[in-house]
Amino acid sequence: MFCNQCEQTAKGTGCTKVGVCGKQPDVAALQDLLIYALQGLSLVTAQARAKGVSDAAVNRFINEGVFSTLTNVDFDPARFQVLINEAVAHREAIKLRAGLTVDNPAATFTPAATLEGLVAQGEQHGISEALEAHEDLRSLKQILIYGLKGVAAYADHAAILGHEDESVYEFVQRALVKSLENLGVDELVGLCMECGQINLKAMELLDGGNTGTYGHPVPTEVPLGPKKGKAILVSGHDLKDLGLLLEQTAGKGISIYTHGEMLPCHGYPELKKHPHFHGHYGTAWQNQQKEFSEFPGAILMTTNCIQKPVESYKGNIFTTGLVGWPGVTHVGKDFSTVIEKALEMPGFAADEDKGSVLTGFARNAVLGVADKVIAAVKSGDIRHFFLVAGCDGAKPGRNYYTEFVEKVPQDCIVLTLACGKFRFFDKKLGDIGGIPRLLDIGQCNDAYSAIQIASALAGAFGCGVNDLPLSMVLSWYEQKAVAILLTLLSLGIKGIRLGPTLPAFITPTVLNVLVENFDIKPLTTPDEDLKAILG
Repeated sequence: MFCNQCEQTAKGTGCTKVGVCGKQPDVAALQDLLIYALQGLSLVTAQARAKGVSDAAVNRFINEGVFSTLTNVDFDPARFQVLINEAVAHREAIKLRAGLTVDNPAATFTPAATLEGLVAQGEQHGISEALEAHEDLRSLKQILIYGLKGVAAYADHAAILGHEDESVYEFVQRALVKSLENLGVDELVGLCMECGQINLKAMELLDGGNTGTYGHPVPTEVPLGPKKGKAILVSGHDLKDLGLLLEQTAGKGISIYTHGEMLPCHGYPELKKHPHFHGHYGTAWQNQQKEFSEFPGAILMTTNCIQKPVESYKGNIFTTGLVGWPGVTHVGKDFSTVIEKALEMPGFAADEDKGSVLTGFARNAVLGVADKVIAAVKSGDIRHFFLVAGCDGAKPGRNYYTEFVEKVPQDCIVLTLACGKFRFFDKKLGDIGGIPRLLDIGQCNDAYSAIQIASALAGAFGCGVNDLPLSMVLSWYEQKAVAILLTLLSLGIKGIRLGPTLPAFITPTVLNVLVENFDIKPLTTPDEDLKAILG
């Protein structure tokens, strides 16, 4: 195997024996084969679309398939076998429906009948085998494919809530087709920038789905201590799964807790109205083995960020949607099995006060006090804004973000989003004229909110976003972060500081292009970076 799509890839170059994430070589090969099958399916759908034939179910399926290959989503070989065969079945059905003959190996290959045979086929379509021989072209193609995985994730979240756009599906499929071709630097760079723009659309769709269904987030104090009684912990990202679980557990004496990126859900009015939606437990995804082992209830894993479950809680954790792990019970949207397990388990023995954190500062909440923010900037009370955001991870070096936030001067505001916040989410930074100095905007997809906030402030000050007293200090781990970075670059945002390490799939030549055109900077130390930013 060879996989270098996440920040924690072995030795900073690539996982070759087993994934640091827990991905086994067979799953890596099956994921590569699924992408190949989806490229072939996209060849057919693109030609069918040109003839006026577009299948909504197939559009959804392609996005789900691409999302399934994103880091920490699905580790179950049997499920990939199903997806690969389903991709080919869709491919052949659309050929017949649209009267197509497509002469390309990706659009004609026959999947092996056995799992072992599929793994062998997948080994012929990995990065080294399937992408460009020229390392810089391969690097750009990887950036595109990994960005597509992030786009597919956000588009799938949005579609679950009924928000879809044909232009997103068209681009994902067209880019998958283009990734099969021998392209030059200019065309690949153009596709990467277009990927960033399409990701903005996907995040806008998801924002519309979340706020249209559950209301705009409002500032909310979230308890960190448990409540006596039975409990269910929800991790991942999916608001609809949480909403369904809250409805199904009403009146059953079970308290619902969030974990990881589900923390911002406490700010949504239609979710927080449930009296048994209690608080937040634990921190980021990479700590779940320890934290889940200590949780005295059932655990529901939605979408991505699952780690290999340890025996202490393997019988208590359930997956739903696209997430999966071999041997872990997978459930649909009837969570009765999860509820039964929670009622069997001891729950928390007593109430415990562990303090609280604030969340719910998405764009409506922040822009609702924009006049105060603007006045504070003009008066000099607020000197600078820092967006310290992105993914958390286990690799050493991420204490940088904790130290950075601790050292941000008292006259500066810290905006944050995604699970990177767990390096400092419980820090008490105080306020500036009633405006909290630490504002939790939300999940990783709420980068859309951050962009809207920055754009509104730029409009108010009559300048461009790059001219605002705003600096972005970002952490990355997986492919949704790649998509968000492409969005920021496509919007012309410059001067981003990125870490804790730079992606292994970006070659020195490509990095130089990013530095020259977008002034991307690798992290140094908190003191040096703060001095460079603030002078």
